[in-house]
Amino acid sequence: MAELAEGPPGGRTPSPGPGGAPGPPSPRAAGAAAGGALSPPGGARPPAAASKWVRLNVGGTYFVSTRQTLCREPKSFLCRLCCQDGPELGSDKDETGAYLIDRDPTYFGPILNYLRHGKLIINKELAEEGVLEEAEFYNIASLVRLVKERIRDNENRTSQGPVKHVYRVLQCQEEELTQMVSTMSDGWKFEQLISIGSSYNYGNEDQAEFLCVVSRELNNSTNGIVKEPSEKAKILQERGSRM
Repeated sequence: MAELAEGPPGGRTPSPGPGGAPGPPSPRAAGAAAGGALSPPGGARPPAAASKWVRLNVGGTYFVSTRQTLCREPKSFLCRLCCQDGPELGSDKDETGAYLIDRDPTYFGPILNYLRHGKLIINKELAEEGVLEEAEFYNIASLVRLVKERIRDNENRTSQGPVKHVYRVLQCQEEELTQMVSTMSDGWKFEQLISIGSSYNYGNEDQAEFLCVVSRELNNSTNGIVKEPSEKAKILQERGSRM
Protein backbone atom coordinates (compact mmCIF):
# COMPACT_ATOMS: atom_id res chain seq x y z
CA MET A 1 0.00 0.00 0.00
CA ALA A 2 1.40 3.38 -1.00
CA GLU A 3 2.08 5.85 1.80
CA LEU A 4 0.34 9.19 1.64
CA ALA A 5 2.67 12.16 1.77
CA GLU A 6 1.87 14.63 4.52
CA GLY A 7 0.83 17.96 3.02
CA PRO A 8 1.30 21.45 4.40
CA PRO A 9 -0.85 22.75 7.25
CA GLY A 10 -4.38 23.54 6.25
CA GLY A 11 -4.80 20.37 4.19
CA ARG A 12 -3.83 22.05 0.89
CA THR A 13 -1.06 20.78 -1.38
CA PRO A 14 0.75 23.40 -3.47
CA SER A 15 -0.13 22.98 -7.07
CA PRO A 16 2.79 21.67 -9.11
CA GLY A 17 4.68 24.08 -11.27
CA PRO A 18 6.32 23.45 -14.59
CA GLY A 19 8.06 20.07 -14.66
CA GLY A 20 6.17 18.79 -11.64
CA ALA A 21 7.97 21.09 -9.13
CA PRO A 22 5.91 22.71 -6.43
CA GLY A 23 4.66 26.16 -7.41
CA PRO A 24 5.44 29.35 -5.49
CA PRO A 25 3.43 29.92 -2.29
CA SER A 26 0.46 32.26 -2.40
CA PRO A 27 0.94 35.88 -1.20
CA ARG A 28 -1.21 35.13 1.86
CA ALA A 29 0.92 32.12 2.79
CA ALA A 30 4.12 34.08 2.14
CA GLY A 31 2.98 36.84 4.45
CA ALA A 32 2.18 34.37 7.21
CA ALA A 33 5.57 32.69 6.81
CA ALA A 34 7.32 36.04 7.14
CA GLY A 35 5.56 36.66 10.47
CA GLY A 36 3.18 39.38 9.17
CA ALA A 37 -0.45 39.71 10.35
CA LEU A 38 -3.02 38.26 8.04
CA SER A 39 -5.47 40.75 6.58
CA PRO A 40 -9.10 40.16 7.58
CA PRO A 41 -11.32 38.31 5.12
CA GLY A 42 -12.63 40.43 2.31
CA GLY A 43 -9.83 42.97 2.64
CA ALA A 44 -11.58 44.85 5.52
CA ARG A 45 -9.51 47.34 7.49
CA PRO A 46 -10.12 48.90 10.92
CA PRO A 47 -11.99 52.20 10.47
CA ALA A 48 -9.59 55.15 10.45
CA ALA A 49 -12.25 57.41 12.02
CA ALA A 50 -12.23 55.44 15.28
CA SER A 51 -9.48 57.68 16.68
CA LYS A 52 -11.78 60.72 16.65
CA TRP A 53 -13.56 59.42 19.76
CA VAL A 54 -12.03 60.15 23.16
CA ARG A 55 -12.81 58.38 26.41
CA LEU A 56 -12.51 60.32 29.67
CA ASN A 57 -12.50 58.98 33.21
CA VAL A 58 -13.58 61.95 35.33
CA GLY A 59 -13.53 61.04 39.01
CA GLY A 60 -14.48 57.44 38.24
CA THR A 61 -17.31 58.26 35.79
CA TYR A 62 -16.77 57.66 32.08
CA PHE A 63 -17.60 60.20 29.40
CA VAL A 64 -17.19 59.70 25.65
CA SER A 65 -16.95 62.57 23.18
CA THR A 66 -15.22 63.54 19.95
CA ARG A 67 -11.93 65.39 19.63
CA GLN A 68 -13.74 68.07 17.66
CA THR A 69 -16.04 68.77 20.62
CA LEU A 70 -13.27 68.72 23.22
CA CYS A 71 -11.10 71.02 21.11
CA ARG A 72 -13.80 73.64 20.52
CA GLU A 73 -12.03 75.98 22.95
CA PRO A 74 -8.40 75.98 21.70
CA LYS A 75 -6.92 77.20 25.00
CA SER A 76 -8.93 74.91 27.23
CA PHE A 77 -7.52 72.10 29.35
CA LEU A 78 -9.41 69.48 27.35
CA CYS A 79 -8.08 70.69 24.01
CA ARG A 80 -4.51 70.69 25.29
CA LEU A 81 -5.06 67.21 26.71
CA CYS A 82 -6.21 65.48 23.52
CA CYS A 83 -5.66 67.82 20.57
CA GLN A 84 -5.11 66.40 17.11
CA ASP A 85 -1.47 67.48 16.68
CA GLY A 86 -0.30 65.78 19.84
CA PRO A 87 -1.23 66.47 23.45
CA GLU A 88 0.45 69.38 25.22
CA LEU A 89 -0.43 68.02 28.66
CA GLY A 90 0.57 64.65 30.00
CA SER A 91 -2.07 62.52 31.64
CA ASP A 92 -2.25 58.98 32.90
CA LYS A 93 -4.71 56.55 31.36
CA ASP A 94 -6.61 53.73 33.00
CA GLU A 95 -6.73 50.12 31.83
CA THR A 96 -9.40 51.02 29.23
CA GLY A 97 -7.28 53.77 27.68
CA ALA A 98 -9.41 56.59 29.12
CA TYR A 99 -7.76 59.82 30.23
CA LEU A 100 -7.76 60.12 34.02
CA ILE A 101 -9.04 63.48 35.31
CA ASP A 102 -9.32 63.96 39.07
CA ARG A 103 -12.40 66.22 39.14
CA ASP A 104 -16.03 65.99 40.26
CA PRO A 105 -18.03 64.21 37.51
CA THR A 106 -21.29 65.77 38.75
CA TYR A 107 -20.36 69.15 37.31
CA PHE A 108 -18.62 67.85 34.20
CA GLY A 109 -21.93 67.24 32.38
CA PRO A 110 -22.75 70.96 31.91
CA ILE A 111 -19.15 71.57 30.80
CA LEU A 112 -19.28 68.89 28.12
CA ASN A 113 -22.76 69.88 26.93
CA TYR A 114 -21.66 73.50 26.54
CA LEU A 115 -18.81 72.37 24.29
CA ARG A 116 -21.29 70.32 22.28
CA HIS A 117 -23.97 72.94 21.57
CA GLY A 118 -22.79 76.24 23.06
CA LYS A 119 -25.65 76.59 25.56
CA LEU A 120 -25.46 76.80 29.33
CA ILE A 121 -27.89 74.26 30.82
CA ILE A 122 -27.69 73.60 34.57
CA ASN A 123 -30.03 71.23 36.38
CA LYS A 124 -31.86 72.64 39.37
CA GLU A 125 -30.05 70.34 41.78
CA LEU A 126 -26.63 71.67 40.71
CA ALA A 127 -25.05 74.76 42.24
CA GLU A 128 -24.00 77.37 39.71
CA GLU A 129 -20.90 78.08 41.77
CA GLY A 130 -19.81 74.45 41.26
CA VAL A 131 -20.17 74.77 37.48
CA LEU A 132 -18.17 78.02 37.63
CA GLU A 133 -15.39 76.30 39.55
CA GLU A 134 -15.13 73.56 36.90
CA ALA A 135 -15.32 76.02 34.00
CA GLU A 136 -12.39 77.92 35.48
CA PHE A 137 -10.41 74.70 36.00
CA TYR A 138 -10.93 73.60 32.39
CA ASN A 139 -10.12 77.18 31.27
CA ILE A 140 -13.23 77.70 29.13
CA ALA A 141 -13.35 81.51 29.12
CA SER A 142 -16.67 81.95 27.32
CA LEU A 143 -18.42 79.57 29.72
CA VAL A 144 -16.92 81.34 32.72
CA ARG A 145 -18.48 84.62 31.54
CA LEU A 146 -21.89 83.01 31.05
CA VAL A 147 -21.97 81.41 34.49
CA LYS A 148 -20.85 84.63 36.19
CA GLU A 149 -23.60 86.57 34.41
CA ARG A 150 -26.23 84.07 35.52
CA ILE A 151 -25.01 84.16 39.13
CA ARG A 152 -25.06 87.97 39.09
CA ASP A 153 -28.60 88.06 37.67
CA ASN A 154 -29.84 85.64 40.32
CA GLU A 155 -28.23 87.71 43.08
CA ASN A 156 -29.87 90.88 41.78
CA ARG A 157 -33.24 89.16 41.60
CA THR A 158 -32.87 87.89 45.16
CA SER A 159 -31.77 91.27 46.55
CA GLN A 160 -34.91 92.94 45.17
CA GLY A 161 -37.08 90.69 47.33
CA PRO A 162 -40.58 89.51 46.48
CA VAL A 163 -42.54 91.54 43.95
CA LYS A 164 -45.24 93.70 45.54
CA HIS A 165 -48.39 94.93 43.85
CA VAL A 166 -50.68 97.91 44.29
CA TYR A 167 -54.40 97.43 43.68
CA ARG A 168 -57.09 99.92 42.70
CA VAL A 169 -60.86 99.50 42.60
CA LEU A 170 -62.64 101.51 39.91
CA GLN A 171 -66.37 102.08 39.71
CA CYS A 172 -67.83 102.38 36.23
CA GLN A 173 -71.00 101.92 34.25
CA GLU A 174 -71.56 99.23 31.70
CA GLU A 175 -71.04 101.60 28.77
CA GLU A 176 -67.68 102.70 30.21
CA LEU A 177 -66.16 99.22 30.46
CA THR A 178 -64.68 99.19 26.96
CA GLN A 179 -63.08 102.58 27.40
CA MET A 180 -61.68 101.67 30.78
CA VAL A 181 -60.13 98.41 29.57
CA SER A 182 -58.51 100.24 26.64
CA THR A 183 -56.80 102.63 29.07
CA MET A 184 -55.04 99.88 31.02
CA SER A 185 -51.37 100.26 30.21
CA ASP A 186 -48.03 100.96 31.92
CA GLY A 187 -48.16 97.70 33.81
CA TRP A 188 -51.77 97.85 34.95
CA LYS A 189 -53.52 94.49 34.70
CA PHE A 190 -57.18 93.58 34.95
CA GLU A 191 -57.86 91.41 38.02
CA GLN A 192 -61.60 91.17 38.67
CA LEU A 193 -64.96 92.63 37.59
CA ILE A 194 -67.76 92.80 40.20
CA SER A 195 -71.34 93.69 39.37
CA ILE A 196 -73.08 95.87 41.96
CA GLY A 197 -76.48 95.98 40.22
CA SER A 198 -78.34 98.94 38.72
CA SER A 199 -77.97 102.31 40.40
CA TYR A 200 -80.46 104.38 38.41
CA ASN A 201 -82.69 104.38 35.36
CA TYR A 202 -81.74 106.23 32.22
CA GLY A 203 -84.77 106.52 30.01
CA ASN A 204 -86.36 103.09 29.84
CA GLU A 205 -83.11 101.15 30.46
CA ASP A 206 -81.36 100.26 33.66
CA GLN A 207 -77.68 101.30 33.84
CA ALA A 208 -75.60 98.56 35.48
CA GLU A 209 -72.74 99.52 37.77
CA PHE A 210 -69.49 97.56 38.12
CA LEU A 211 -66.42 97.53 40.29
CA CYS A 212 -63.24 96.81 38.34
CA VAL A 213 -60.14 95.68 40.25
CA VAL A 214 -56.78 96.40 38.56
CA SER A 215 -53.20 95.97 39.77
CA ARG A 216 -49.60 96.70 38.88
CA GLU A 217 -46.16 96.07 40.34
CA LEU A 218 -45.28 98.50 43.10
CA ASN A 219 -41.68 98.95 41.96
CA ASN A 220 -41.89 101.26 38.94
CA SER A 221 -38.21 101.81 38.33
CA THR A 222 -35.56 100.39 36.02
CA ASN A 223 -31.88 100.71 36.91
CA GLY A 224 -32.76 103.32 39.51
CA ILE A 225 -34.60 105.61 37.08
CA VAL A 226 -38.21 106.25 38.09
CA LYS A 227 -40.63 106.40 35.17
CA GLU A 228 -43.36 109.00 35.07
CA PRO A 229 -46.86 107.57 34.57
CA SER A 230 -48.43 108.16 31.20
CA GLU A 231 -51.73 109.95 30.61
CA LYS A 232 -53.63 106.66 30.53
CA ALA A 233 -52.17 105.65 33.86
CA LYS A 234 -53.07 109.00 35.35
CA ILE A 235 -56.70 108.47 34.30
CA LEU A 236 -56.78 105.18 36.20
CA GLN A 237 -55.20 106.79 39.23
CA GLU A 238 -57.72 109.66 39.21
CA ARG A 239 -60.65 107.24 38.96
CA GLY A 240 -59.26 105.18 41.80
CA SER A 241 -58.72 108.24 44.01
CA ARG A 242 -62.42 109.09 43.74
CA MET A 243 -63.39 105.78 45.35
